[in-house]
Amino acid sequence: MYAPLLHTHSLLRFIVLLLLIGVVINSFLGMTGKKPFGKLDNLLGVSLFSVTHTQLLVGLALYFSSSFVVFSGDTMKDASLRYWTVEHITLMLIAIALITMARITAKKMTDDAAKHKRMFVFNALALVIILMAIAMSQRGFFAITGTPGM
Repeated sequence: MYAPLLHTHSLLRFIVLLLLIGVVINSFLGMTGKKPFGKLDNLLGVSLFSVTHTQLLVGLALYFSSSFVVFSGDTMKDASLRYWTVEHITLMLIAIALITMARITAKKMTDDAAKHKRMFVFNALALVIILMAIAMSQRGFFAITGTPGM
């Protein structure tokens, strides 16, 4: 069951990144162009929210079934174990929280400019965190699957 989860998680990463980049660009253009927050903006936001939370569920299943997640005194001494046990999940949970807060708070706002700004700022921060976490994995940005740390 581990291999299909790993493949799914790895492939969903690309969908999350594409949607996240799309939301950041779209919200930036909406914010700077003073455009109304329309159906496309809402669709991109809800799609990102949904795919991100699906990615979270798959990631949690991986986290609790992975041999690279080790809870011992030596975990913090080994860079690869520390990354997969502590750093990856922490950074991704922060990014998911930012994406979630962007969607939920923007949905409640009435001012279109404020919605675009909220979506831009929170999602841009999430994008930076996700890209940083992927870079820290040392697998490369375009690796589909593989042994963590490779």
